[in-house]
Amino acid sequence: MVSDGEVDAMDVGGGDAFAVWGRDDVAHFPDDGSEPATQGAFPPVGGCRVAILRLAPGMEKEFDQFVAEGLAEWADPDQPGMDCKATIDFDLVLSGEVGMQLDEGDEVVLAPGDVVVQNGTRHRWRNRGTTDAVLAVITIGAENDLVT
Repeated sequence: MVSDGEVDAMDVGGGDAFAVWGRDDVAHFPDDGSEPATQGAFPPVGGCRVAILRLAPGMEKEFDQFVAEGLAEWADPDQPGMDCKATIDFDLVLSGEVGMQLDEGDEVVLAPGDVVVQNGTRHRWRNRGTTDAVLAVITIGAENDLVT
């Protein structure tokens, strides 16, 4: 083990994101186990990120504003809170109730233990409960012709 320190929280408009691990290149082993340098919130093709996302209840507008401003490169300016990235995302709900809205406006409500695999899809997250919602998010960089 190289590190077991605490991870700093990043404010995401009424919640927090904790960047646990990441790399921008394809992994080659053996290596020394140290965390490689990364650039940007999301990985390039072949790179990866692991994060924990906490969404507080009742903070939809604040989270939409964070997406619009903090993730502007991937955000849909016509639909606040919606974003689309050149990634495949594995999203695991750890606690709370999470709404995931997709392209057509349909929303799926997810509970602890639910897993979503997104293949470069437009989406928006919502806390649909009365307590914090927590997700583990694993993101792998991919080619996506719909994302510039």
